[in-house]
Amino acid sequence: MATFEDKILGEKLQNYCSSSEDEGSEDEDSRSGGEEEKTSKPCTASAEPAPVNNWNGTASNTGPKGVLEDWRRFKELEAANREELAKERFALAKKLTMTVKTAREEEDAKEIDELEEELNELLDEGFLMKYQQQRMQELMTQLQKAPNFGKVITLKNQEEFLNAIDKEDSKVAVIIHIYNNGVQACESMDGCLNILAADYPGVKFCRIAANIAGLSRHFRVEGVPALLVYKGGQMIGNFVQLITELGDDFYATNVEKFLIEYGMLPEN
Repeated sequence: MATFEDKILGEKLQNYCSSSEDEGSEDEDSRSGGEEEKTSKPCTASAEPAPVNNWNGTASNTGPKGVLEDWRRFKELEAANREELAKERFALAKKLTMTVKTAREEEDAKEIDELEEELNELLDEGFLMKYQQQRMQELMTQLQKAPNFGKVITLKNQEEFLNAIDKEDSKVAVIIHIYNNGVQACESMDGCLNILAADYPGVKFCRIAANIAGLSRHFRVEGVPALLVYKGGQMIGNFVQLITELGDDFYATNVEKFLIEYGMLPEN
């Protein structure tokens, strides 16, 4: 029989077995007829003692140690469940973060879709052909409206000189050659300007004699050939005594390069 101490410690009694017969039974004594009284004999246990704290899923120990073991195991399972739940929550939050779009992201995506749709329309072959034809028509209209000179205009008096400058379109450059009869450099300049007038039909090339323009005798001798450039009624270039820049023997390419360097002609 287990003692009170055994129950407190939660230990099982080992190597113990009791007699199958009751020692105090009077019926046994009378039936035996004086036979020797049967006594309890110890029997040897064949199995080894089981460990006290071996959890097998059921509470086999009911003492304090068993209760503590059960509580420890319960807390381990509870902690494991919390850890597993935390992992599941983290995985779910990550999935939602990757898949759920904010309102701003949806708006941006919608704008991108609209731009792609417009781009597809622009890349449509029919649309491109129509746009090309429309653009060509606009360019042709502009070319028709643009002034086309193509030659050098001789100004016969001061009024024509003023009208050639003031009454011209503000976008047109007017280049006026001031010359003097009998000067070889002025004759060379006339030949160069005739070539440039054909190459630059949008530029208005003119010529006027120094004496008609009312310039002094000294200028007619020392200042020619001279080129005056106007645009929008304002003088933007004033080049006198060009033989110092071009020399006595110059060609249309030299005059063209000179005017381009000073921004008086567009690069062809």
